[in-house]
Amino acid sequence: MYCPFCSHEETKVIDSRLAGEGQQIRRRRECLKCGERFTTFETAELVMPRIVKSDASRQPFDEQKLKGSMLKALEKRPVPSEAVDAAVVHICNKLRALGEREVAARQIGELVMEELRHLDEVAYVRFASVYRSFQDVDAFREEIDRLRRHQRKREVEEAQLPLWDAPGPTKHKS
Repeated sequence: MYCPFCSHEETKVIDSRLAGEGQQIRRRRECLKCGERFTTFETAELVMPRIVKSDASRQPFDEQKLKGSMLKALEKRPVPSEAVDAAVVHICNKLRALGEREVAARQIGELVMEELRHLDEVAYVRFASVYRSFQDVDAFREEIDRLRRHQRKREVEEAQLPLWDAPGPTKHKS
């Protein structure tokens, strides 16, 4: 890295530590020519897939747009902003894990609904009503019934006892 003071190309790292909640590395550097010290921050540059809209147009992924749509659904709901941020990070991680260059907008909408279902049921129904273009009260009712079935299924799964591992062969001492 070039020294910002004298433009010499050789610097040495004096200290490195995590910064930005573990998303960055802060490096303290010293120029080998002039001796000046400066700080740099290193972050991973992860490429997000392009979004393929329903009209087949493509646009870059916009994390702020994703968060904005979730916040609109969560408006006036008792959900902490940290939980929303975590949900956005979770969605972004899932998108990166796909390893695809392009992802259908519909798939992102499904990921958002999955996260909202865990955060707040009212926000989930709000988002689903716009996302799935509900036309009447019956569509709302069907979605709420689907949500209840999913919730009951989850409650049953959580109430079940885990299977115990059978003990291995025992050795008897004679």
